[in-house]
Amino acid sequence: MVDEDGPTLCLWNKLAKCLLPTLAGHFVLCKYSSMSPSGVRKNLQSHKPHFLAVHCQEVGGKNYEASMSHVDSFVKELLSSDAMREYSRVRVYLDENYKSQEHFTALGSFYFIHESLKNIHQFDFKAKKFKKVLGKETCSETLESTPTLEKEKFPQDYFPECKWSRKGFIRTRWALADCAFDLVNIHLFHDASNLVAWEKSPSVYSGTRQKALGYVLDRITDQRYEKVPYFVFGDFNFRLDSKQVIESLCSTATMQTVRAADTNEVDKLIFRESDNDRKVVLQLEKKLFNYVNQDVFRENNGTSLLEFDKELSVFKDRLHELEISFPPSYPYSEDSSQGKQYMNTRCPAWCDRILMSSSARDLVLKPENEEKSIVYDNIGPNVCMGDHKPVFLSFRITAGAGKPNANKHKCCVVQ
Repeated sequence: MVDEDGPTLCLWNKLAKCLLPTLAGHFVLCKYSSMSPSGVRKNLQSHKPHFLAVHCQEVGGKNYEASMSHVDSFVKELLSSDAMREYSRVRVYLDENYKSQEHFTALGSFYFIHESLKNIHQFDFKAKKFKKVLGKETCSETLESTPTLEKEKFPQDYFPECKWSRKGFIRTRWALADCAFDLVNIHLFHDASNLVAWEKSPSVYSGTRQKALGYVLDRITDQRYEKVPYFVFGDFNFRLDSKQVIESLCSTATMQTVRAADTNEVDKLIFRESDNDRKVVLQLEKKLFNYVNQDVFRENNGTSLLEFDKELSVFKDRLHELEISFPPSYPYSEDSSQGKQYMNTRCPAWCDRILMSSSARDLVLKPENEEKSIVYDNIGPNVCMGDHKPVFLSFRITAGAGKPNANKHKCCVVQ
């Protein structure tokens, strides 16, 4: 039953590589992944959400043509597992049609509704009205014509360095009693080269992500539909300001530039201590970030580096986030025995986030919401979850914010 304080809403992110190992092509590597039935059961028992939203990126993994065939069987196994037995209504949206380069985003959105939550509706964007959620449905391949979501892939010219990109967003809208909100699954562009990211502050890649995120926010707040609180969660690919963080980490080092013999282009940067036998502090290449001391990214959850996490500041009037108290979510080792180790490919960063509008933040931080009922954290800090650690937000939400007689609901959003 839904307790008198209202239903719990839980949002989980980066499940394609973590909670949904099969979808990300890491099913074998991440045998301890929390998206296994036993892992799901453990997380559900911890937070007991009445509404569970799971957003995935890279459905099918990087080798999606070979791996996509496993997705449907995995979803069937998940939905029939004991862990999900009490979730009587389910909506699964999988963008699996990789043959459609014009539309393919490889995004997956999962929504699970507990049997005790009686009054929940989903918005039909074509009919422009809410409809009661009944039963379990899985939609794939034809998401462009599915009326209960909006899906867009970013234009190719947003990231011309890629021959074609899978980046985009999926939006759904829900109503618990008289409290409506949007849930947006998002995947933004990555840093293609550490060397390019180092060239200037902020990097060219930061500007690309800013453009794409601004586009999403404009789309979900335009005049086509009534404006409601929104949560945007997924892989934003936000990075620390590369030039500034390297200058801080290597403040006493000298830099050596190594150029390619055939093109004379910069091939690597080597930062060495001025004394101590000229010990190498950092070696930087296109896809190498080999820093001498990874502990700096783990000590006190790496929060000393948050001063270099600046990409969200551009949207400070439109997007908000709860305090980060977990280590950078990427890039973790995919070795199942190295759950806390970062790969030496990129500078660790908080790529995976749960962000919200001002009105959504008001729902989360309502006075009647006890502080202990709000949790923003990662999942599986000590075990292999793929190269991204999933993050989640669990909280109680009050339906009809600002209405004194509104019914209370507890919601849990998972990113």
